[in-house]
Amino acid sequence: MNKSITILDKDYTHWVKNLVIRYRQSQIKAAVKVNTEQLLFNLSLGKDIAERQDENKYGSKFYATLSRDLKKEIPDVEGLSESNIRYCKRFYLLYNQVIENLPQLVENLDSKNLPQLVEELCSIPWGHHRLIIDRCSDNPQKALFFVNQTLENGWSRAMLLNWIDTGLYERQGKALTNFSVALPAPDSDLAQEVTKDPYSFAFAGIKGKYNEKKLKEALLTNITNFLVELGSGFSYVGREYRLQIGEKEKFIDLLFYHLKLRCYVVVEVKIDEFDLPDVGQIGGYIVVCNHILKRPDDNPTIGLLVCKKKNGLLARYSLESSNQPIAISSYELEQFYPVKVEGALPTIEEIEEKLNDEGE
Repeated sequence: MNKSITILDKDYTHWVKNLVIRYRQSQIKAAVKVNTEQLLFNLSLGKDIAERQDENKYGSKFYATLSRDLKKEIPDVEGLSESNIRYCKRFYLLYNQVIENLPQLVENLDSKNLPQLVEELCSIPWGHHRLIIDRCSDNPQKALFFVNQTLENGWSRAMLLNWIDTGLYERQGKALTNFSVALPAPDSDLAQEVTKDPYSFAFAGIKGKYNEKKLKEALLTNITNFLVELGSGFSYVGREYRLQIGEKEKFIDLLFYHLKLRCYVVVEVKIDEFDLPDVGQIGGYIVVCNHILKRPDDNPTIGLLVCKKKNGLLARYSLESSNQPIAISSYELEQFYPVKVEGALPTIEEIEEKLNDEGE
């Protein structure tokens, strides 16, 4: 009977672990390389179809015929189904107006020294692209937004679909703020980007009547989901965070630190409609944080007011009254229900096509 022999030398053990890490890194690089080449080919195929207009010449059976002929000539290659070929055309048409020199790039099929935008496109899997194509086919800027978000957050397809369905693109950076006048550029732009309006608190699971205490408890009970909804970079510091100001105590409802902005973020959640005194309250908390918590290398504290409802005009007037950086948003407790979209679930034709592919 053969027994494995383990060398108990620390240097040897460290070397073996290093070899494993290097091998896995090489696997990742190889997978990225393969993905890049595949996506460049998909772009080039889409370009050919868009420019040749053979579907107009050969009729409705063109895609099925092309799929069959390609499979016959290169039977060991995946991704040549009729459905996939249609996606290749849509893939190219989605980005050819916003990526400079895309036609020349895909014609050469050179994966070296790719423009940053194309490199980003080629860094996420094709399955993610199909979802993005289905939901953003008429909006390349929205599509690129979700490409970048997927790269930044490492979203799975399910996570990507969830965020598209919650209207993230339409909500991101949409809070009413005075950041442009209260913060220096480019900090003001970055701070604006991390806001949302409205915020989705459906994960809190609140039904019926509730008060602020119940809502905040529900948010913190689901702190992981709360942080995900706030966005990447938010780090939870505390609830009812105590500030000693001389002989008085003040308590911040929710305190966070944003790793990218490098600043504290005071969050106030209100179950009522926004009103003028709310800005004065959170503005005072911001000033106190700057004096007591802010370190020399921190940026100025910002405030985020999240209310059940807000009057946009009143909110704008209120922001003009404060020189502290404040954002005002609303929140929703209802789930954003996705609409049925092509590509979210496979059609009967796609399932049959897959079965036929496997049987060949």
